[in-house]
Amino acid sequence: MQAKHQEQLSPADAEIILKRLPERIRSALIARAAEIEYPIEAVIEMAIASFLDTEALGFVDCKPGRGL
Repeated sequence: MQAKHQEQLSPADAEIILKRLPERIRSALIARAAEIEYPIEAVIEMAIASFLDTEALGFVDCKPGRGL
């Protein structure tokens, strides 16, 4: 079976990630999504991409290791 390549986080994957995060981080991500009126999966993606590459807005333009 071949792995499916995705450029964006799916809503189902976002829910799985949220369930495994500490409550205060989960709450902060949900609050941020509501504040900027973005889907939670986009906010999680932006947070991860920003951690890996401070210039990235999402997984598509993320180049891990650029800032390290």
